[in-house]
Amino acid sequence: MTHDIKDLRIGVLMGGLSPERPISLISGNAVYKALKAKGANAVAIDIDTHTLDKIINAELDVAFIALHGKYGEDGIMQSILEFLRVPYTGSGPLASALAMDKTMTQQFLEKNGILMPKYCEVTTAKEVKNIKLKYPVVLKPVDAGSAVGVFIVETVKEALAALPKVQKISKRVIIQEYIKGVEISVPVLIDKALSVIEIVPANKFYDFDAKYTAGKSDHIMPARIEKTLYKKAQEIAVRTHQLLGCRDLSRTDMIVSGKKIYTLECNTIPGFTPVSLFPQAAKEAGISFYDLIIILLQEALKRGV
Repeated sequence: MTHDIKDLRIGVLMGGLSPERPISLISGNAVYKALKAKGANAVAIDIDTHTLDKIINAELDVAFIALHGKYGEDGIMQSILEFLRVPYTGSGPLASALAMDKTMTQQFLEKNGILMPKYCEVTTAKEVKNIKLKYPVVLKPVDAGSAVGVFIVETVKEALAALPKVQKISKRVIIQEYIKGVEISVPVLIDKALSVIEIVPANKFYDFDAKYTAGKSDHIMPARIEKTLYKKAQEIAVRTHQLLGCRDLSRTDMIVSGKKIYTLECNTIPGFTPVSLFPQAAKEAGISFYDLIIILLQEALKRGV
């Protein structure tokens, strides 16, 4: 059953309390403006500590979640909406929480046969000194996205210097071996992989600046990798999406190194900014930005709560 979007009150949830708030506001405003341009009864809701009141007072028929990071992408907002009986786009509370926790994702996917970089989790400088991984390594907050607080380091000294910077975002820090290769990302829309995107950042890696500054990275579709690896990357993205229990959309980031494909992480709420990968891949598949939004809203409405 499809719904006439113009008959519905649509809340676009954006902002939030995480370090990714500025990006969420860009994503959310892009969605909100696209809906309003088509005459939809949409309302932009800036998520803060008064979230419950704002959502209740808006009397929503459906919510489009454009939140990134903690309290928006980790199952908390999803649980709030289920409690309030408001249908919403994207993954449910469990899949959102699992995918947001990089250590749990790593353990879960590895046990299901997905190739991941070697890793460990640390919280103290002593643990950093004792890691068994070969340098260079990558330090990341366990529960953040958008490459916030990510550092590639060459030595123990550099790792110790980076640790307090990462811990400004999260006390839990995951350290992964650095895999050199072609950086790719594979969006999944309703259990089907879109184009494999090759990312060529102007910076050392696809960091926050490269992700969200126009001209700081090239997105090549289709990725310039062997056909067999291309197909395998799409299969891994769909399998990751399904193993984690994701729904509607996700984007899995990977590295192609030789004949191997290493999975790095899965994003359950990819960006919807003008330079974001997911809308670009949808456009390449013939799906406009507005149509992509409508597809996701219709899935939410069909599912209900």
